[in-house]
Amino acid sequence: MGYVFLAHDPAGGPVALKTMRHELAAREEFRRRFGKEADAARRVARFCTAPVLDAGFDDGTAYIVTEYVEGPDLSAVVAQAPLTGSNLEALAVGVATALTAIHQAGVVHRDLKPSNVLLSPVGPRVIDFGIAQLADAGHTVATVAQSMGTPAYMSPEQARGEPATPASDIFSWGSLVAYAGTGKPPFGNGGGHEVIYRVMHHAPVLDGLDERLRALVERALDKDPRRRPSAQQLMDLLLGRTQVPVAVASQSVSETWTPVLPTRRPATASFPAGSGPASRSPWLLVAVGLLAAVVGAGATLGVVRPWEQRGADPGTPATAGTVDALGTRFQVRIDSLVQQGTTARLAWTVQNAGTEGVLLYNKLGNGVTDNSVSRVSLVPPGVASPVYPASVGEACECSKVPQLSFQAGDQLQFWAIFKGLPEDAGYVDVNLGPLGVLKNVAVSSS
Repeated sequence: MGYVFLAHDPAGGPVALKTMRHELAAREEFRRRFGKEADAARRVARFCTAPVLDAGFDDGTAYIVTEYVEGPDLSAVVAQAPLTGSNLEALAVGVATALTAIHQAGVVHRDLKPSNVLLSPVGPRVIDFGIAQLADAGHTVATVAQSMGTPAYMSPEQARGEPATPASDIFSWGSLVAYAGTGKPPFGNGGGHEVIYRVMHHAPVLDGLDERLRALVERALDKDPRRRPSAQQLMDLLLGRTQVPVAVASQSVSETWTPVLPTRRPATASFPAGSGPASRSPWLLVAVGLLAAVVGAGATLGVVRPWEQRGADPGTPATAGTVDALGTRFQVRIDSLVQQGTTARLAWTVQNAGTEGVLLYNKLGNGVTDNSVSRVSLVPPGVASPVYPASVGEACECSKVPQLSFQAGDQLQFWAIFKGLPEDAGYVDVNLGPLGVLKNVAVSSS
């Protein structure tokens, strides 16, 4: 449908700028539906999605601006190895959460597939929701497979040429989770018509899928859309509760997600004067480089996951401590500190062991507007300057702190990624800001 550019908003933050092909924007039907679909996409809550920030036309170019997500897509990660354990479960919950937010806004994704799920440091993010509906408005496609989505992940009703509904996205969710957990699409590979036939008539092959997810995936892949659970029901069944708010489900994902090592940001190149994709829109003026080629084309990325399992030496001798701070008492425990090269990931748990509630929000960041844990640092022996969490643009590669009051008995889990730690550090002091310092915490190698 077009191209994606890495751009910056007026404040300097990174965004993804999607420009549609000119021949699409020239069609009256496309232009008529573009505004409607883009407005609907902007109403989608940002939980587990890459929200749409702006959309419009400029010099005949239709464009959509979305939040930039740092991280590889699901297909690039699964090409290295299928997801397992908590990350597979977090993916299932995260995509179900995104679909719930999308469906609540009255949008149907229609093309949920591995390349449309990006794995950010805080969990999966679903992109391109609503955009698939615009393809048909351009009348540029020739087959059912092209017009309705990706054969291996489309629903039987889509394959029959029927309108896509939220239940169609649920079928795609089942195919996507099966692929993430086994490394293979549940209806196999091959030519488009061959795969479509299996989608319509064959049972899915789910050999090797985690048994805790298999029954729910089977329900999602029911040929009859009336028998599939809704996105909200998927969230509820996965989390073992009823009517889970999308905000709560999204927080659960970020707390259990183990980030993949971030891939190197693509090189940027400035456009010569007057040669950019358009000339008037401020979004188009700030485009700084090509991020990816055709929309939907997956890039091959090398992904390393050194902290899939906890290190053998999870932080000794000072793995835990008690501190009186902020009007209450905290118990702090280092869960893991794992290093690969000069990059390390720290995970820790904080429990309110006192009798009073306290607000941790904005207490672990740098400044009153920072709701992350960016103030936390590692201090290697013999190093004068502490190592703080890494950042992508202006965003910290670390946990966010909930805005809710931290009540007595409550427990929170946090994580942060650090770059520049000496490879031979061995032991470090972990400075948790107002929650105290844990000394001589062992660094485990991946």
